[in-house]
Amino acid sequence: MKGPRKPNGFDLAQAPSHLIRRCQQYFGDLYAQEPGARDLTTQQFIVLAALEQNEGVSQTALVEMTGIDRSTLAEMARRMVEKGLLSRERTEEDQRANAVAISASGRKALRSARLAAERAERALLEPIAASERAKFIRNLALIAQAADAHAASGGPKPGRKPARRRRG
Repeated sequence: MKGPRKPNGFDLAQAPSHLIRRCQQYFGDLYAQEPGARDLTTQQFIVLAALEQNEGVSQTALVEMTGIDRSTLAEMARRMVEKGLLSRERTEEDQRANAVAISASGRKALRSARLAAERAERALLEPIAASERAKFIRNLALIAQAADAHAASGGPKPGRKPARRRRG
């Protein structure tokens, strides 16, 4: 994986942001190979898992819980409603907001995909020594908490794409 290094160059093999993205891609590959994963994408699984613990939340709250950007989540929810995995209805407090819930077929797909996700998670962590895995998870959780704190202090909120920088 290591090749010639340029002086003062950006080394992808040592860049945490790049390595995290590669791990996410690897998990997607591992998950897709699992038999129980054929009904849900990884993002659909995340949405259903979040809803299982927070039934009836608004799509806005779901954006914050999952980190999936608002427009992507809205389109996902629309497709998941069409597939019969979710139901949506306007909230009484705000008629512009949708409350989202898992349907019976969504719960069935979630049960099947949960086993696939658990197997893929185990395979993802396999290269790490067993004694180091809990520490690795704690460190990832610290990064996620820092992202939440950053958003709470006025930085980009999870699930919102940051504004693009103009090229000069």
